Amino acid sequence: MFKKFLASIPYTLIAIIIIASFLRLYNLIPLDNLMLPPGLYPDEAMNGNNAQEAIDIKNFKFFYPENFGREGLFINIQGAFIAVLGHKPWALRLPSAIFGILTVLGLYFLTKELFKDKRLALLSAFLLAINFWHINFSRIGFRAIMAPAFLVWAIYLLLKSFNQTKNNYQLPITNYQNNWKLVIRNWALPALAGLIYGLGFHSYIAYRATPLLILMIFAMIYRQNNELSKKQFWTVFSIFSIAALMAFLPLGIYFLNNPTDFLGRTAGISIFSSQAPLKDLGLNILKTAGMFNIFGDFNWRHNVAGKPELFWPVGIMFLIGIIKILKLPRLEIGNWKLGIPLIWLTVVLLPVVISNEGLPHALRSILAVPPVFIIAAIGGIKIFEYLKTKLNPRLLLISCLILLSLLIFESYVTYFITWGGNPNVKNAFAYNDYIIAGELNKLPKELPKYIIVSDAQGTIRRDTPISLQSILFLTDTFTDENRAEKNFHYLTTEQAESEKIPSGSFVISL
Repeated sequence: MFKKFLASIPYTLIAIIIIASFLRLYNLIPLDNLMLPPGLYPDEAMNGNNAQEAIDIKNFKFFYPENFGREGLFINIQGAFIAVLGHKPWALRLPSAIFGILTVLGLYFLTKELFKDKRLALLSAFLLAINFWHINFSRIGFRAIMAPAFLVWAIYLLLKSFNQTKNNYQLPITNYQNNWKLVIRNWALPALAGLIYGLGFHSYIAYRATPLLILMIFAMIYRQNNELSKKQFWTVFSIFSIAALMAFLPLGIYFLNNPTDFLGRTAGISIFSSQAPLKDLGLNILKTAGMFNIFGDFNWRHNVAGKPELFWPVGIMFLIGIIKILKLPRLEIGNWKLGIPLIWLTVVLLPVVISNEGLPHALRSILAVPPVFIIAAIGGIKIFEYLKTKLNPRLLLISCLILLSLLIFESYVTYFITWGGNPNVKNAFAYNDYIIAGELNKLPKELPKYIIVSDAQGTIRRDTPISLQSILFLTDTFTDENRAEKNFHYLTTEQAESEKIPSGSFVISL
């Protein structure tokens, strides 16, 4: 089965994966003192500190309540990388790059399974591979990058389950009843799909909107696929649902015992806590819809501030793709699958538009990445088919090669030069703390090191301020034991005034 899977990968897809890997891995590990992103953002470092503590006390959690609460799967994966690579920024970011590359691969198989069109599948994967939005979050140690990866592969395997079940049931019934391997395969694929889907709940809070999408996909399959019997449908549905529930169960039990952690700070940033929720909702919809082609995220950590999430040629493809889908008279047999990307996009943007913080928000919209590029690819194929009637084959081929080369070039320049070279990016990733930590690590262990934190930054001890997390991780001094071993002392300004600091100590104020 694995050999058959490998044989199904075309050479063009291999080239796309190489491009995706380069854009997600190049300079992630410092070369000649160059590293992108520069520094280490405190939220990334907090993940690393929790992961190291989990390693030290051998207590890996399903949910880490600090820093507004985070699902534990990504942090635990980061812990494995820290154990091998040490306390380096890239140890926290390599898992993101891997999930990002897997999403590109998964999008190809999902699109191909959905539409049975290799050109559309390759274009979807290519557009995702070279997109700044996805490249950027594939290089930052945030758990959100797992969400589109889990959802893409889960939906692909779910659709594959229905297609395999349909084809297998077309065999003579005697052959099917006597072929136990076939029975296992029919159970294994939806179980794997459900398991992967359930693991997605361990990734990012916005993933909790996806059951609505999955139920709508089930409903569309049930209504439109006349080749499936009710027994076949409900068999796949049941196996998928049970497997998904089992994967989600440990996190679900945690939330049952700790209900306040379920919402985190979601309630505080919701439009429903504002004085004019309907007005805010309308503005949020406009801002979110405009992020693709007009104004994108203004946070330098997430984007080239204000730049649309889609490069304008891809943005045009995206708009044409939406128009093509909306022009369908009805989503009936043969057309209903075209509706899935648009439904997907709508569902996953619901949590975004009901929030009132920092919109447009590229990170919170991360689950929209796969359907956006499926829709853009639909538009791209539409443009290609139109140009085929207007241009001779040679000119069309040259034009396509120029456009594809331009997209790759733009992607490289935007990330590594325009964004990577902007001084705002260093500020966004606490680059000064990265430098300070490097200097602290060079000091002799026997030298007492006193780091004085202003009172405004919060208390010291277990609830160390989030602004200090980068230094704590990079020096591996999050726990009391490591601080004592390395002779590190963290004090507030008030504590520093009352405590006698030995002469000859190294002292730095932050």
